[in-house]
Amino acid sequence: MTKQRTGVMLGGVAVVGLLLAGAAVVTNSLDTRAELDAPVDIQDYETIRHLAEQGDADAQFRLGTMYAAGRSVAQDASAAALWYQLAAEQGNSQAQLSLGVMYSEGRGVSQDDAEAARWYRQAAKKGNAASQYNLGTVYTEGRGVPQDYAEAVTWYRRAADQGFAYAQGRLGFAYYFGHGVPQDYVSAHMWFNIAASNGDEIAHEIRDRLANEMTREQIAEAQAQARTWSERFQGR
Repeated sequence: MTKQRTGVMLGGVAVVGLLLAGAAVVTNSLDTRAELDAPVDIQDYETIRHLAEQGDADAQFRLGTMYAAGRSVAQDASAAALWYQLAAEQGNSQAQLSLGVMYSEGRGVSQDDAEAARWYRQAAKKGNAASQYNLGTVYTEGRGVPQDYAEAVTWYRRAADQGFAYAQGRLGFAYYFGHGVPQDYVSAHMWFNIAASNGDEIAHEIRDRLANEMTREQIAEAQAQARTWSERFQGR
């Protein structure tokens, strides 16, 4: 994914924003990737295909992922989009997310940011954290929807409260720049800290740079807020 620089200095270094490093569009919820990457033998494929043709939404989604990745079948983006569409229309949130990504990237369908946002929204309303993050991203960037930082923060927060590290990092940037929320270095540090603890290496780096612009008291308050948040949401 193309990296885009914000042009803003943080700790004396130009910030590479969270429009980067694969963070702009998430293709699948993190808890499903291992399942989707699992090998599929020909017998399993035939069973999945049969169930999909009978209208089973989960099988339709699974078949879509097989065509998208070229597992057990020839890779075919158009076929993937077709099966995602069938599952998405039945309310499968993973298929809605995947179809949104297809429209965002123009794979198997004509590129259409508005259609991508529409499918992200449907999955986001069902609580799909990756879609909530993607919907926040399109509001941040004004892709397919009017740019609206406050609306972006709403969706980032919903994903962040589910432990979604990219969304937590985006909230850090929102508070640092004052996009959709009042500028607040303590809250920015808090969210970068939480994101870093969940594996976001960029957030880890930016948190440490931000600390150079804060007092010891501010850092201590941010760390206390991060601990309070983690205790509240841990195990959700």
